[in-house]
Amino acid sequence: MTTPVTTTCHCGAVELRVTLTDGLNTARRCDCSFCRRRGAPAVSAPLGGVEIVKGADKLTLYSFGTHTAKHHFCSVCGIYMYHQRRSNPNEYGVNLYTIEGVMPADVEPVPWVDGVNHPSDR
Repeated sequence: MTTPVTTTCHCGAVELRVTLTDGLNTARRCDCSFCRRRGAPAVSAPLGGVEIVKGADKLTLYSFGTHTAKHHFCSVCGIYMYHQRRSNPNEYGVNLYTIEGVMPADVEPVPWVDGVNHPSDR
């Protein structure tokens, strides 16, 4: 999937054009304190691979702990859209389920990664 995909929040206020690193093959969930509560699996995109098509003014930022990871949400409907990764700050994680045409049953089960014991916390 090197062709850009379209991602949208629930209300449609935010739309992104995303070029994924390796299609849906990078899909994963994280068990850190934040991600396990958020629940959405993410796929990888390079920093230059996310373009905000509309709704830049509707995106809100959440960051905590080391403030390396920067999580972007739609301020209208609350949907997590993407984040700059703590594990690799040169990469984004993009909410897999915001990609148009992706059905959860078609990609499950999505593997988990150990975010609780993150190397940056040592």
